[in-house]
Amino acid sequence: MPLTQRNDQTSPTVGGIGKELLISEAFDHSRVTELRHLVAARGGGSGLTGDRLDDFVVAVNELLTNAVRHGGGTGHLTVWVEDDSLICEVDDRGAGLGFVDLHRPAPNQPGGWGLWLVGELTDTCEIKTGPQGTAIRISSGFSR
Repeated sequence: MPLTQRNDQTSPTVGGIGKELLISEAFDHSRVTELRHLVAARGGGSGLTGDRLDDFVVAVNELLTNAVRHGGGTGHLTVWVEDDSLICEVDDRGAGLGFVDLHRPAPNQPGGWGLWLVGELTDTCEIKTGPQGTAIRISSGFSR
């Protein structure tokens, strides 16, 4: 499927966004729960089911929460289907991430579990970050 760039070029993006958009929504803390439910409904309708869908929804929720907590309080959620995968990108306009370690944190470490969990629950996790914000793209295949 050919990719196109988002019209909203003020937000960072990992790459092109697929044309079969399921969700494209701005959010703040008040919309996280609503969007989590929307991802579950549209993701399930696209063909991702069972534990794969549940894991994807948890990962998206973590990205939404991180954007609100650490990325300036607002962000943009985009979800689409490309080939045999459900793809999500969450971007924010925060100050960017420092060093990102996607390895499992030590059991007694109080933070750093979110992005590790996102990577464990999805097939791919790509991060683009800098002083203009952060974009994180995840995907889960329909069959595995």
